[in-house]
Order: sequence, then structure tokens, then C-alpha cells
Amino acid sequence: MNQSKKMFERASLFIPGGVNSPVRSFKYVGGTPVFFKHAEGSIMTDVEDNEYIDYIGSWGPMILGHRSSVVVNALNRAIENTTSFGTPTELETDLAELICKMVPAVEKVRMVNSGTEACMSAVRLARGYTRRDKFIKFEGCYHGHADSFLIKAGSGAVGEPDSFGVTQGTAKDTLIAPYNSLPEVEKLIIENKGEIAAIILEPIAGNMGCIPPEKGFLEGLRSLCDNNRIVLIFDEVMSGFRVAKGGASELYGITPDLVTMGKIIGGGMPVGAFGGKKEIMDMLAPQGPVYQAGTLSGNPMAMSCGFSLLKELNDNSEIYISLEKKAAFLENGFRSVFKKYNLEYTLNRVGSMMSFHFGISKVKNFNDASAANSTLFNKIFHGMLKRGVYFAPSAYESLFISTTHELDLLERTISAIDETLNEVLS
Repeated sequence: MNQSKKMFERASLFIPGGVNSPVRSFKYVGGTPVFFKHAEGSIMTDVEDNEYIDYIGSWGPMILGHRSSVVVNALNRAIENTTSFGTPTELETDLAELICKMVPAVEKVRMVNSGTEACMSAVRLARGYTRRDKFIKFEGCYHGHADSFLIKAGSGAVGEPDSFGVTQGTAKDTLIAPYNSLPEVEKLIIENKGEIAAIILEPIAGNMGCIPPEKGFLEGLRSLCDNNRIVLIFDEVMSGFRVAKGGASELYGITPDLVTMGKIIGGGMPVGAFGGKKEIMDMLAPQGPVYQAGTLSGNPMAMSCGFSLLKELNDNSEIYISLEKKAAFLENGFRSVFKKYNLEYTLNRVGSMMSFHFGISKVKNFNDASAANSTLFNKIFHGMLKRGVYFAPSAYESLFISTTHELDLLERTISAIDETLNEVLS
């Protein structure tokens, strides 16, 4: 890893922290981040030609693996025309129509350039639609780095900024509740009656590990929103098109008012989108009074890759059957190994998203995840890295499985975690 260390030292001279997104820095697990140069299927190759079985998949979008022919061919077709028009193209409509067909809640959709942009725009739209200012988010759910999302729980109804540069004026309109706690949400609604524009959440949390909604949680939120004229927003940047063709809203049978999307809809290209009920979406400029714009929104390369990937997922239902089998095989293998070493743990999985926490028997919210044994996770991370398996460098992230994780790779992963635990626990 000497070459990665040198590259990181050089990067740190010109890039804050040496990385362009904090989790890549290995801050949570310690050590020097690995620099990569190539990926194919489920294998990534670092700058020293070491190979790793990849379980981050570019943080979710590589559902068909790296350099899938579906995506690469679409990209090649797109760049024969240009890299960007800055004008309307039919590709945008093709992708928008397909999203509307696949996602139950979406009647109209607006393309943007990132998940952060999608979530920020969805909350603004909800505020414009309801003429209210406040919104509820859940501790541990990540919706990007817009100011109003970087708030943690404070006393009463007022949040506290979770980052320098976020003003108290912004923080006061963000209300925080524990994930999977309907009573706390109901309490906030009562305390702020007639002031709440939206509730936004990851219907399957993926940024405090993978945490599914408890039975009745999504249903309860839907009911509370209906009874109080609050816009329900599902942030499906991570879960969208991954846990099912129509995402979590299809999987759980709950229809939100707005959905934010990203990652898979661009096949690895920078892209995001938000969509939902026609009457809400029609509030957007140029049709309505809620402004939103983007120079590269609807970029033809992203639209071509996204459309081709979603069409592949939409046309081949066996993809999700295969992903479920592979993920279940890996889950069962992990459980057998953890049992072998008599570990207390929680392993959560929804479809091809998965995470595990140690030293705790159940993880249903951020407080639970924070109470887990992060020291053991960090040792496991480095042990797996040494054995050629690349997990997310934080216990607060999810692992992702792709169609290219074949049985031999899954078996190697299970063997690697067995060897790692034997080493770190001895």
C-alpha cells in the first residue's frame, strides 16, 4: 500500500482531507485509503494491482457490477452525439416515462445532478406546496449535505447544526425524531401544529447501517401525513430500484407524495431525480412558482446510461430473484461465522442491502447503531482488506451485492471473515 500512501499524501496537498467525500478518508476505521485504478464486475484493482471483492459498488449504483455492458454500450452511444446539449432531448423523456412506470408514487419527475440536489429540491417543493416552513427528518438518515439536513436533535423543537457553517436560522426549521418511533413524530406534529410541510426519511435507512422500517412505521407516517396535510417524502436515492423495481414504496406497499432518487438511475454517472404526485410536481418552475434549475440536469450521458440500466431491470425480473438468493447466501454465511465465535451481533438485510453491528442484539435506530462495538468492526474491516475484500470503511454504511457476485466470490468472502475473526479474537 506504499503507492496508495504516497498518492494520499499528494492528494492531501491539493484536496481537503485528501478526498472528495469524507467517508473515503478511512477516518472511521483508521489507516490510509486505498487508491483504485480499475474495476470489472465485482472486482476492483488498486494502484499496486491488488484485487478486492467489492461490496460498496460505488455506494450503490453498480447493481449489475462495474463496467456492465448495458451501461458501457449506452455511454458509448451517447458520446457519439455530445457530452452535453443544455437543451431538451428525447432521452430525458424516455427515462422520465420509464421511472413513472416503475415507481408507484411517481406521476411526474424532474432530473437533477445528485441525491443531495434531489432531496433539497423535494423539501423546497413541499414547502412551496403547503406554504409551511418546518419539516421532520430522522436522526441517522442522510439526505445529502444541504444546510437544512445537517441538523441533529436539540432540546424541544429546535435542532442544533451538525456542521460549522449551518446557521441557527436554518436549524430552527428542521425537527428531529428517532427512526422507527411514531410517538415522537406525533409529538412533534402536535407541538408544531399547522407548521410542518414535510416528513422526509429513508424508508430503508442505509446511512447508519442498513435498518429496515419496523412493522407499522411507514403506515403510521402515511396516516399522520394524510391527517395533517403534510407531504411524505421517501428518500430512495439508495433503496430505489435496488430492493425492488419500484423501490421501497413497492416493497412495502406505501405510497409517498414525493420520492427522491439517484445512484442506480444513472448507472454510475452523476445524477439524481425527484418525482411524485402531478399536483405537487406542477408547482415547479417554469409551470409553477417553486424555482429549481440545473445546467447539467438531464445530461445525455447520464440519461442514456440510466435509461438502459432501468430498462434492463424492468424487463428482467429474474435479476431481483438472483440478487435475493445471493444476498441470502452471504447473510447465512455471515451468521454461521458469527455464531461460531459466539458473537453478540445484529445483521440487518433488505434485498441486496446489508449491514452488521457487533455488541448489540438489535439495531433499529441511530442510537442503537452508535452503541455498537465499532472497534471490532474496524478490526474486521482491515482484516478483510488484507484478505482482498473491500467493505464500506464505516459501520454506518451499507454493503451492496450485485449480480456479478458469483458463488465463488461469496464463499471467499465468508472464508475471509472467518479467518479475520479467528485472527482478531485470538
